[in-house]
Amino acid sequence: MQETDPLAGPRAARPAQADDAGGSRFTATLEARGPARLPLEVENLTTTLFTRRGAMKAVDGLSLKVGAGETVALVGESGCGKSLSALSIMRLLPDPPARVVGGAVKLNGRDIVPVSEETMLDIRGREIGMIFQDPMSSLNPVATVEKQIAEVLTTHTDLGRGQARARAHELLELVGMPDAGRRLDAYPHQLSGGMCQRVVIAMAIACSPSVLIADEPTTALDVTVQAQVLALLKRLQADGGMAMLFITHDLGVVAETADRVVVMYAGRKVEEASVDALFETPLHPYTVGLIGATPVPGAERAERLADIPGMVPPLNTLPHGCAFAPRCKRAMPRCLSEKPELTEPAPGRLVACFATGRY
Repeated sequence: MQETDPLAGPRAARPAQADDAGGSRFTATLEARGPARLPLEVENLTTTLFTRRGAMKAVDGLSLKVGAGETVALVGESGCGKSLSALSIMRLLPDPPARVVGGAVKLNGRDIVPVSEETMLDIRGREIGMIFQDPMSSLNPVATVEKQIAEVLTTHTDLGRGQARARAHELLELVGMPDAGRRLDAYPHQLSGGMCQRVVIAMAIACSPSVLIADEPTTALDVTVQAQVLALLKRLQADGGMAMLFITHDLGVVAETADRVVVMYAGRKVEEASVDALFETPLHPYTVGLIGATPVPGAERAERLADIPGMVPPLNTLPHGCAFAPRCKRAMPRCLSEKPELTEPAPGRLVACFATGRY
């Protein structure tokens, strides 16, 4: 595949090898940590927004686990709480108005919710990395690529400036950056969107974190570059055994990348299953709607996609019962007054719905 190079025209991307120097070092760093506990375990995480209109639960009792080398996708429409969940895990929400008021976020067995901000500054980047939605807004427009990657390295390691530059070069090669040595001295505006995303990924994995959160990492990219970035993330994860929490609204991407899927609606988890089970037999009406609204490659053009009527309700106007009830074709009277709790209708399947089994 080719990627457009704004500095020098079309250029073939170098295929990053799993056994090159950068890849070997990345893998060795994770392996050197020895037998790990569960890399990421979120238990009943609750984040509240304190506003003039009152307190609103933005994340309501979210629980999930991500094992080493596993990809868990967090899916749902915009406004369902996916990114707020990621920012809560990373402790990046501004306080006020947002505050984690309950639950635990265990990183390699250690709860990071109560730790100080100074400690979190050390944890972010070193133990847990994050790729944000828009690569251009994630980078400093007045700093070179080298400076931005080197800052992560010098903050969390003992590398000197020269060593950090050499390692930044290795990382750019690892993520498949064309002409990596030349890109070190480039500024973000001189790179394409796909190249900027590769820089952001290089920064996120610079210190070989055991957990990577990818928040809509391909939304701003065209289809070809999106495929390249997804393949890159899968290879990096396979090489290093990272646990990855992949946040997206695109179920086509989920089918390609995830091992398990957590479906969120209005700040709550409404379903969890393996990726195969979810697509074969979705249990929650919301999941059924999301899958029905996903284009299928090769389908007839005249075939109209299903849609979900209405919109995700604002946090300050959530219904008393099931938040999805006003949009649900299978809602029963109790759905309007009672909030369904998560149940396990089959091993490994979780769903919060009174109508499960009725369709």
